[in-house]
Amino acid sequence: MAKKAQFTEDDDALLAELGVEVETKKVGGRTAREERIIAGFEEIERFFELSGKPPAHGEDKDIFERLYAVRLDRIRTSAECKAVLAGMDKHSLLDGHSGGIDTVPDDIDDDALLAELGVEVPEEHDITKLTHVKTRAEIRAAEEIAQRTPCLDFENFKPLFLSVQEDLASGVRKTRAFKKNAQIKQEEFFILGGQKAYVAEIGEEIKAPNGETDARLRVIYDNGTESNLLRRSLQRALYKDDAGRRVTDPSAGPLFSNVHEEGDIESGTIYVLRSKSDHPLIKENRSVIHKIGVTGGDIERRIANARIDPTFLMADVEIIATYELSNINRVKLENLIHRFFESAKLNIEIKDRFGNPIMPREWFLAPLFVIDEAVEKIKDGSIVDFSYDSKAGKIIERGQL
Repeated sequence: MAKKAQFTEDDDALLAELGVEVETKKVGGRTAREERIIAGFEEIERFFELSGKPPAHGEDKDIFERLYAVRLDRIRTSAECKAVLAGMDKHSLLDGHSGGIDTVPDDIDDDALLAELGVEVPEEHDITKLTHVKTRAEIRAAEEIAQRTPCLDFENFKPLFLSVQEDLASGVRKTRAFKKNAQIKQEEFFILGGQKAYVAEIGEEIKAPNGETDARLRVIYDNGTESNLLRRSLQRALYKDDAGRRVTDPSAGPLFSNVHEEGDIESGTIYVLRSKSDHPLIKENRSVIHKIGVTGGDIERRIANARIDPTFLMADVEIIATYELSNINRVKLENLIHRFFESAKLNIEIKDRFGNPIMPREWFLAPLFVIDEAVEKIKDGSIVDFSYDSKAGKIIERGQL
């Protein structure tokens, strides 16, 4: 526990009103208290630079200006604060006189004001006691998270986001609360600020100012933007976000067993379809473009309306192969197959009957003999030791890519 500095009761109350934590632990050569004093003053300076005048009291002023005015008055009357800010007052704001601390009106809606400022304080505190003013380091971390740019190659990542959304909807993936300083690895998904975030790249390890290791990340977001931020910044943001989550890796679980589970059926069919579409890409590669799915129902009925269904590329299809399996979990099996052939997923956009663009799923560039081989490996349980090399068009042992 941090050792409390020796102040008078007045000093202690003053520092509380300035959002200062009374502790002696050094952060980058300054105590956290000093960092918070500086951060609070920098907000006042930014107000001055934007408005061209110091913040003032008055019911006609907005809530930010009134708060900054109170804070500036407190700083001006504190020898402690003025000493910390020595040499930093580039606009001579500390040379002025207190504008009347006691003139702050009592009719301010505290809750609305604090909500606007993102400040959390106990109910018994008034609006001048900003106990959660962020340090400059925290502000920089938040700004880094917010600095996003358009992702120019987002089309390469869009299928990944669609796939992970499907996995979440089917229960193959789950979300878990992010623990403080938990690991972040490449190709992991997270939820930050209500958006899915994908760690596409992790740069070389670097030494942070505090001596700990860090690294630059390339993070892609599901709204088509990206950011280049430090790993520790992402860790802090995920931990501080009440809704921040880690998306778990998919796990197929037991596909075949002697024990029935919810979702298991007595029999199921893996089906392979070929499209009769006249789309140029389909025509050119028709013999190796296949839709792979799993059903417990009648396949003929399933494909009866293929020509008006974007799932089937808005065209008739033919059944190329079927594989009957017993005592399987259909959802887990289908997700396993689709993940196995993920690298060969067909990237095509078509229009539905209303003219809306659609990106069909479950279509893959995979020869029939490869699909046959994959099903055999699923049956004998060895599929986990193999992966599909889409460039070579063959199944290989894991680690050979």
